[in-house]
Amino acid sequence: MTVTIYHNPDCGTSRNTLAMIRNAGIEPTVIDYLQNPPSRDELKAMIADAGLSIREAIREKGTPFDALGLGDPALSDGQLLDAMLAHPILINRPFVITPLGTRLCRPSEVVLDILPQTHKSAFAKEDGEQVLDEKGNRLV
Repeated sequence: MTVTIYHNPDCGTSRNTLAMIRNAGIEPTVIDYLQNPPSRDELKAMIADAGLSIREAIREKGTPFDALGLGDPALSDGQLLDAMLAHPILINRPFVITPLGTRLCRPSEVVLDILPQTHKSAFAKEDGEQVLDEKGNRLV
């Protein structure tokens, strides 16, 4: 199965999502989107495929969101996309793309919705929250 994750290694949610993908026995294509952001068309498609609006895909915390005035409801989707491409930190993460769908994996266990049921063991997030039992069955 081909899986792509738009990853930020400094983000715990992104690290947990990546670890769950690997726990399913899949080695994904990992794209550090801060260093290699998606193209405008890729970003727009990813957001639409995840069933989100452009606004829902913008990260506010720890970004220049307020300084850029991106909360202004008069801004168009095009203007918001321009800001996200100019400042990739504004792209919420992690986005994961599989043949079963595209999701913004917040919380990280959302990734389980688009992965095959190939988990063979327990999985706990970095904070200790148990997500899969010892047989790889989903708990949350």
